Amino acid sequence: MSPIWSSYYGNCHSLLFVMDASNPTQLSASCTQLLGLLSAEELSKASVLILFNKIDLPCYMTMEEIKSLIRLPDITACAKQNITTAEVSARNGTGLATVLLWLQEQHKCSS
Repeated sequence: MSPIWSSYYGNCHSLLFVMDASNPTQLSASCTQLLGLLSAEELSKASVLILFNKIDLPCYMTMEEIKSLIRLPDITACAKQNITTAEVSARNGTGLATVLLWLQEQHKCSS
């Protein structure tokens, strides 16, 4: 994660965090970055949507595999933030309507 990202946390109400569902090694590295974000005091009240991308690839991991690998239940139990997850494909658009609805709902809540 870039060291300057924390400069942008100040007025953040929602956080979209994208993880590569087709690469277990990258998932582990992304989880470390996610934990850093979740521990940032400035983001303690932000709603979080974790997007598991690349579900269109034949090698993508299932949600159960991902949850087990990154210990998602433990993360959500310990986080101050409300965390939601979604499976998406940026390539073919699968799940993107869900993301837009989530963003719209978060905008209503923060207005």
